[in-house]
Amino acid sequence: MSLPHAILTALLEKPSSGLELTRRFDRSIGYFWSATHQQIYRELGKLEAEGHIRALPSEQPARGQKKSYEVLPAGRAELARWTAASQDPKPYRETLFLRLRAAAAIGTEGVAGIETDLRRHLELHRRQLSEYEEIEQRDFPPGKDSPQDRLQHLILRAGIDLETFWTRWLTHALEEFAQLPDQSR
Repeated sequence: MSLPHAILTALLEKPSSGLELTRRFDRSIGYFWSATHQQIYRELGKLEAEGHIRALPSEQPARGQKKSYEVLPAGRAELARWTAASQDPKPYRETLFLRLRAAAAIGTEGVAGIETDLRRHLELHRRQLSEYEEIEQRDFPPGKDSPQDRLQHLILRAGIDLETFWTRWLTHALEEFAQLPDQSR
């Protein structure tokens, strides 16, 4: 149910076309809520049918011209309702953890593949952490503390903290793998 709310949020920040939304998801919201181009367009159609958004009038109507959308009062009300609603945390699922548990259950045959993935994941998380830290330095200098800035920075800090966790945990996991008997790798 969150994709429509992510789209409403993005459109409240700036009326956009589906293509612009897709690009914005890739650059910001997509760090914590991803969606494909097709999913975004499908949700735009649903949101428009529900009266939550509307296509802005085009200056020059033409076939195939991109439509930009804006949020209507009903969409703002739905987003406010959803934002205020209580939600429980979602169960966390991580394939890598399940693979490690399976290796513990069946013996350590095949853990070399897991070790390779641990190294690859560590590099990916290091890159993501670096990107988040660059965004923080660029977009949140000292003194930038409006309520909107503080909330957006809070989200970014969550990303930084998660990537910090992953880089530490993966480093520790690789240290543990180095302690396994050689025949298991």
